[in-house]
Amino acid sequence: MGKLVAIVGLLAMVGAIARVTAQRMISRDEALQLTFPGAAITSSTVFLTEAQQARAAKLAGEALPSPLIARYVARVDGRIIGRAYVDTHVVRRKRESLLISLDSRGRVKRIDATAFLEPPEYQAPDRWLEQYDNRALGPELSLQRSIRGITGATLTAMATNAAVRRVLALDQVLEAAADQR
Repeated sequence: MGKLVAIVGLLAMVGAIARVTAQRMISRDEALQLTFPGAAITSSTVFLTEAQQARAAKLAGEALPSPLIARYVARVDGRIIGRAYVDTHVVRRKRESLLISLDSRGRVKRIDATAFLEPPEYQAPDRWLEQYDNRALGPELSLQRSIRGITGATLTAMATNAAVRRVLALDQVLEAAADQR
């Protein structure tokens, strides 16, 4: 009986470790350093005007949850090599935060989950996220067009696609405003 309890306890512990490992959480700083190695990263909080918010929502085809945006800019030798944005949203009932990094042209470079509060089996696998690499905002950037769904995690796929579209739209709006200065 004692051996059985020990084995069950060991299996429970291994399962817990596997669940934590499966979540693949990474800090924002770690994700930024992996995406932009050797770059100087500056962070800012941007408060969108109503016009910027409306323009970004129209481009994305998705409502923006807040006019307050967390933005990171990566520079090497003073030259911008990329930008990253945090998009926090609800998947089913709980929140997920994605750090969506873009190259200097405004194309997706990398997506990292920095928080995922749903059960781990609903989290998008890294391989699935990689299909967004080098993508720009356009009508083809949607599920069942150029983006495959995730079997068993449809809501995650929908939430992730909406987040990527919002970030790409935000970047276009903010870069257009910067070009006008």
